[in-house]
Amino acid sequence: MANGSLVATVAACPEKKGVVVTGGAGASPGAYQERETWTRQMDFIMSCVGFAVGLGNVWRFPYLCYKNGGGVFLIPYLLIVFIGGIPIFFLEIALGQFMKAGSINVWNIAPLFKGLGYSSMVIVFFCNTYYIMVLAWGFYYLIHSFTANLPWASCDNPWNSPSCSEIFHQITCNNSYANGSFANSSWANVSISGNNSCTGLNDTRSPIIEFWENKVLNISSGLDEPGSMSWELTLCLMAVWIMVYFCVWKGVKSTGKIVYFTATFPYVVLIILFVRGVTLPGAYEGIMYYIKPNWSKLQEAQVWIDAGTQIFFSYAIGLGALTALGSYNRFNNDCYKDAFVLALINSGTSFFAGFVVFSILGFMAAEQGVDISQVAESGPGLAFIAYPKAVSLMPVAPLWAALFFFMLLMLGLDSQVENHTLPPYHSSDRFMDDVARMIGYRPFPWMKWCWAFITPCVCIGIFLFHLVNYKPLTYNTDYIYPWWGEVIGWCMALSSMLCIPVSLLYKLFRAKGSFSQVPHLNSRYSVWIHVSSVC
Repeated sequence: MANGSLVATVAACPEKKGVVVTGGAGASPGAYQERETWTRQMDFIMSCVGFAVGLGNVWRFPYLCYKNGGGVFLIPYLLIVFIGGIPIFFLEIALGQFMKAGSINVWNIAPLFKGLGYSSMVIVFFCNTYYIMVLAWGFYYLIHSFTANLPWASCDNPWNSPSCSEIFHQITCNNSYANGSFANSSWANVSISGNNSCTGLNDTRSPIIEFWENKVLNISSGLDEPGSMSWELTLCLMAVWIMVYFCVWKGVKSTGKIVYFTATFPYVVLIILFVRGVTLPGAYEGIMYYIKPNWSKLQEAQVWIDAGTQIFFSYAIGLGALTALGSYNRFNNDCYKDAFVLALINSGTSFFAGFVVFSILGFMAAEQGVDISQVAESGPGLAFIAYPKAVSLMPVAPLWAALFFFMLLMLGLDSQVENHTLPPYHSSDRFMDDVARMIGYRPFPWMKWCWAFITPCVCIGIFLFHLVNYKPLTYNTDYIYPWWGEVIGWCMALSSMLCIPVSLLYKLFRAKGSFSQVPHLNSRYSVWIHVSSVC
């Protein structure tokens, strides 16, 4: 203990799986803390895949890729994977595996920074609240997919407005523009759908947009008007909460088995949709639009910022969940190798999902005679507007709609499940020594450099860029949220960020004596443990 390292000693006690605390401030010598372990190591891999690979891989990465120069976006993306994504992914798993604790107690390794654990729990709470609602939307669409005719494919529903148009036929109008006939007004008043003509296309609304805004969201006039409760969505929300409960009610043992289905089934659906997508007319143009490089984009700071935010978002870094998942590992599990494998799966899924999405968007653009940029959207717009609109144009549309929304449900469900199973930067040579004791060899020094210098600088740069370029929040570029709505949003953001300085100041205020005299504030590790689970 001369160098202050937190030593883990192998104990010959195969009947116990936990941590025995033998020293430290306030610790009871010999106290035993029970900690379950994964039944098999593949349970851990599948749980991490289920948690980290989610909706962001399917609906955010493809959009960012096409928006930021197509294939050239992979350059900043892969660079930040190696200087930020993998190092912190590995750090979180290794901390959990070494300390055998979740996102809060793991910071006994550096008590002054325990606010990071509290901060991550606040973020997880907000993420759960958001994700469960997305799951409710997906479940709602899934239920409505089991019909002979998709409800978002027609304008003869109670929620449709008089301006609803089922078929736009922009290609007819575009051709007439190109031939000059529109200028001669020969096409100006031609009826395209219902009472609409080419000149009135800008005033029409797609049935899928009206289904999303009028039926699903039932959007009110503004944030100051809450609107009425939807009993259908309320039932869907209750249903997905029940699903989550029964996935986690028996702890990590049952969760490790459930994720074999929830984590792998989306890949089956993605492959099926890919095969179907590439056979559609316009698929090639859509895929080329997705991957064609625009080298000039590398000069734009926003491209690099988008790459960084996507990595931290899709890798689920900073939520404490990876730490908790790692805490169920055997002590000598090779988490260093696991980090690279999981990063490859995560990023590979994102890239492959882009081919699926843009092959279908290419078909949708070809059918409507518009540029792909007009049908490519990010976030819920892609999942609940663009894709449903595309499948409504396919043969056997209800089948493809059901497959897609079942896939979304599985992607969201396993991420939500891992968050409920779980009730960023401290690095040093000493912790690298401890990692070497766990896995049997010392990781490449690059990891230590990233933990100490490179990754924090990248994170600070991203944060400052967002502050400098901050713009008021809008919905569909039309509605600007009121000032008090912005205040609520900032309060939610600060509720997680302030956990760190508040916790730090609280510990310093409560301590007696100088910094070096207080054991639980000292930079040296204050908890000495014997890990019995290595057996």
